[in-house]
Amino acid sequence: MARLALLSVSNKTGIIDLARNLVEEFGFDIISSGGTAKTLKDAGIPVTKVSDYTGSPEILGGRVKTLHPRIHGGILARRDVAQDVTDLENNQIRPIDLVVVNLYPFEETIARPGVTLAEAVEQIDIGGPAMLRASSKNYAHLTVLCNPDQYGEYLQELRQNGESSLAFRQKCALKGFSHTASYDNAIASYLAGTQAEELPQQYTVSGQKLQSLRYGENPHQPAAWYQTGSTATGWAGATKLQGKELSYNNLVDLEAARRIIAEFTESPAATIIKHTNPCGTAEADSIFTAYQKAFNADSTSAFGGIVALNRAIDAATATELTKTFLECVVAPGCDEEAQEILTKKGNVRVLILPDLLTGQKETVKAIAGGFLVQTADDIVADVSKWQIVTERQPTPSELAELLFAWKVCKHVKSNAIVVASDRTTLGIGAGQMNRVGSTKIALEQAGEKTQGAFLASDGFFPFDDSVRTAAAAGITAIVQPGGSLRDKDSIKAANELGLLMVLTGVRHFLH
Repeated sequence: MARLALLSVSNKTGIIDLARNLVEEFGFDIISSGGTAKTLKDAGIPVTKVSDYTGSPEILGGRVKTLHPRIHGGILARRDVAQDVTDLENNQIRPIDLVVVNLYPFEETIARPGVTLAEAVEQIDIGGPAMLRASSKNYAHLTVLCNPDQYGEYLQELRQNGESSLAFRQKCALKGFSHTASYDNAIASYLAGTQAEELPQQYTVSGQKLQSLRYGENPHQPAAWYQTGSTATGWAGATKLQGKELSYNNLVDLEAARRIIAEFTESPAATIIKHTNPCGTAEADSIFTAYQKAFNADSTSAFGGIVALNRAIDAATATELTKTFLECVVAPGCDEEAQEILTKKGNVRVLILPDLLTGQKETVKAIAGGFLVQTADDIVADVSKWQIVTERQPTPSELAELLFAWKVCKHVKSNAIVVASDRTTLGIGAGQMNRVGSTKIALEQAGEKTQGAFLASDGFFPFDDSVRTAAAAGITAIVQPGGSLRDKDSIKAANELGLLMVLTGVRHFLH
């Protein structure tokens, strides 16, 4: 008896060629449902509709087609179990050797703007996952394919061996279970987003492997890049104009750069990242000037850095970018003349990410035996809610400078201190074990430019020592969260020294 294949796919890429090879080269009989059956019939390929094979019509508008004993019996039967073989014979069920199934486009549907809950629910596949799971479970006796990229390898297996090998079937089963797990995760995540609960009781993460990376943080660590969802967003949706393949560290730094540049929308801004910390960030009237200011803020650290711009790259900015060694540059656009200039530095990776605001609602961090989830630190600073706690009152320009420093400080590893002026970072103290250490590093880096400059701290001052150190260096105003039991000491010191101090009521620890 001819071998039997069941083909029922939403994504019909390659299905006609596969079916034709199965029939003409290997003598398969094909059963199929709905649109797949019509596609094959229109292509002149002999096919039996599932409803004709089962003797049961499709019902409920196509919701029930393949949920039938003649289908699932043929899939789940163990050929080496006598009772299973007898059951097939007694019920006139043919064993199925190949199941080719992919699922309703749920993720593509929910990615559409304005899609309703009812529309999304209709794209939740039932029969497809049931067949995928059943076929994957019984991989010892049949093959399941859930992606067009498997078709060629399956045909090659038949040509070489006359049948698919057990190792190949097991590999396909793993892909089948991974596919249904990802599919269910997409549905659960979408439905969780319709509920009031911020962090659900069950939280799952799944992704599709985009590519293997050369290595992780270090050469001895294997690494890969995964995309969440079927629609490419964020870095998966970026366009690489030129340069080498992105590395693990590149992507981590690019995300840090994206997060900080997303803070600045009103004016042209540039940031340069090293090891996830900004070494220079600036706002200006043009993207050319913003980059120049960011680079000059710490030109030594900028070497080999990651640059993010919130405006398209023009020719003048491209010329500046080619003057030093950079790992990556990302911007929302790049004009033709700028592209031509950047080719002089062919190894630098240039990416176009039109929506620099695309990010995640939550952040996930692995720990031994589990993982931690938190909502993203995407709170927008509201100057009107800041508390001015010193005798000295701020001018509008001083508040603008403090806001700039505060936005940058939010993206510096704790303990974090940022010294800035003219909407440009002058000194950054990152990741120190005490706030005094971070303050000294930032002030030393800024040097003589601290005179009349502004200082931001991501956490409160537990003592007044950092305030006094800042004043001695010439700092004129400080922004910090407040909340220490000794806030009054810091405020008193600021008043004694003629400083302006503002409390935000919000801290931005970054670990």
